[in-house]
Amino acid sequence: MDAYKALASSYDRLTSDVDYKALVDFYWEILRREKVSPRTAVDLACGTGSVTELLCKKGLKTIGVDLSEDMLTQAQQKTAGLENRPMFICQPLQRLRLRRGVDLAVCALDSLDYITEPEDCRQAIFRVYRALNPGGTFIFDVNTPEKLRAMDGQVFLDEDDSVYCVWRGEFSEETNICSYGMDLFQRNGKLWSRSFEEHREYAYSADQLVGWLREAGFTGVAVYGDRRLEPPKAGEQRIYIKARKGIVK
Repeated sequence: MDAYKALASSYDRLTSDVDYKALVDFYWEILRREKVSPRTAVDLACGTGSVTELLCKKGLKTIGVDLSEDMLTQAQQKTAGLENRPMFICQPLQRLRLRRGVDLAVCALDSLDYITEPEDCRQAIFRVYRALNPGGTFIFDVNTPEKLRAMDGQVFLDEDDSVYCVWRGEFSEETNICSYGMDLFQRNGKLWSRSFEEHREYAYSADQLVGWLREAGFTGVAVYGDRRLEPPKAGEQRIYIKARKGIVK
């Protein structure tokens, strides 16, 4: 089964603990430090559109891109009432193609890790560079290899009144991929339906990603800790990376 096909309708309930406002606020901390005020944006791997919605509310003309039609359906429903409505495109990031350039590209919640072929991830970074206007900013986050390795053998549970999800992590040193199978139980009236999905994330190192960014032509590359404008600490579970197109710092 495709990742997110069954999960899409329950994704927001299962991730209700994610503070999207704090995430977007951190983007703006970075942008203020860079002294830029974007007018247009693309939300890469936008999922159900939570970040897309907040970008629109900040007044940016925004495009949401995702590989999952089911997640995009949720995103369209979420943003339908906005005055400044986004556009949504179903595309893999390694084949990203926008009709017009944008000032800001963001990719939240370790979505680049879901590109499990390194050459595809490299191509995605090159495509983002092409999609940005001169001086544009690219901000994204990834899970660190330390975090993904620590998930090996772990069992996690998420639930509310209408959905119950159990997932188990398994990390392969041979493939450098963390796989986690999800058993998803969803209530439909008095009955429950069961589905299964497998999600996979590649453990990219900061050095690997920074190398591809510079190869693509990005400058002003900086690596931050988890929502801190400081270098990552030892054992950090999530890092953020900022890069600019055509700016030397």
